[in-house]
Amino acid sequence: MATPSLDSARAATFSAIEKTPEFRPEALPGRKLSLVGLTRDALKARLIEAGVPERESRMRSGQIWHWVNLRGAQDFAEMTNVGKGLKAELAQHFTLERPEVVTRQVSRDGTRKWLIRMAPTNAQEHNRGAEIECVYIPGPDRGTLCVSSQVGCTLTCSFCHTGTQRLVRNLSSAEIVQQLVVARDELGDWTGQMPSRDAGGAGEVGRLVTNIVFMGMGEPLYNFDAVVDAVGVMSDQEGLGLSRRRITVSTSGVVPQIPRLGAEANAMLAISLHAVRDDLRDELVPLNRKYPIRDLLAACRAYPGLNNARRITFEYVMLKGVNDSDADARELVRLLKGIPAKINLIPFNPWPGSRYECSDWERIERFSEIVFNAGYASPVRTPRGRDILAACGQLKSETEKLRARARMMMEDGIAEGLYLGSDED
Repeated sequence: MATPSLDSARAATFSAIEKTPEFRPEALPGRKLSLVGLTRDALKARLIEAGVPERESRMRSGQIWHWVNLRGAQDFAEMTNVGKGLKAELAQHFTLERPEVVTRQVSRDGTRKWLIRMAPTNAQEHNRGAEIECVYIPGPDRGTLCVSSQVGCTLTCSFCHTGTQRLVRNLSSAEIVQQLVVARDELGDWTGQMPSRDAGGAGEVGRLVTNIVFMGMGEPLYNFDAVVDAVGVMSDQEGLGLSRRRITVSTSGVVPQIPRLGAEANAMLAISLHAVRDDLRDELVPLNRKYPIRDLLAACRAYPGLNNARRITFEYVMLKGVNDSDADARELVRLLKGIPAKINLIPFNPWPGSRYECSDWERIERFSEIVFNAGYASPVRTPRGRDILAACGQLKSETEKLRARARMMMEDGIAEGLYLGSDED
């Protein structure tokens, strides 16, 4: 049996690696449930609870699913093939509310950032729901939406500002899906609408959100069930209709959940690696103390469905004098030998209080050249949304405090965190 001193030491060790949620979501009395973002099973169950006969529930839930997830309906009155009596019954029990968009920002390069306020889920939220940020990055042949899985983050990665924030709670699967619904509302990206891929209104007409990356706030694999359910709703071809090959889940290395992610979500995998030695990764990504590089890469090699068409993306933030030497590049190539992979090199922008600096551009190019010559794609992420601080490492949980600081930083021309981008097909 462990002694109290050993228990205390163990608790101190893991508190430096992981944070626990401050509270769990719960239903608030008297508040109608939104049907937006629910799984098929949850939608059917809610209809039965509201009095829809079980023998009709599959048909009725299918009708509502079509209107919510394919047509983007925002009012039950829009559902032309649903009877008036049922529409009235639905309106009595449910809503089609989305999270509130508190602020909208559009970068000069077309990147969009939304501060989204979720519906309150707990008395501790004082009737004001949790706030997260969601970022849309348009490209010539794709549009990538970066979504959050937690309010705050479980982990304590030393180079990431989000990791310095408290973990408020996990997002539900519906709240994760609702970020895509909000983006489609904002972009006019529903079936029957004809948006332009270009933020200025020019360019090719087509679907704007083509790719999803779970690279916003939070560690997705510490909210595993909700993330898997959200991927299922997003990829349903009778609804939101994204390909699972265009949904990428990024993890800092929660090794036990990696095979489950491949088996249950069949999503693309990205690994926040950032170091090639355990001693350095222990500092940058403290989760490495639980799941070292050897174990992490073993899980990657065994990832279900892994092949040259379904490569793993390894994310590597470039930190000056820390992880950017020629020797680091060669060791990275050695470590990844035999894994179908590509390496995203991410220029780092310091945030207030950060002790790191971005590698010089010549050093990044040299690092990329070594990796590329070894046979791996090694794109350097182009900074996007710099003027609106649309960066992974800055996404907010303590919104009011950060909003004030962000304004000051924008006035000073400073950006923080990592720049978003996705090269997934």
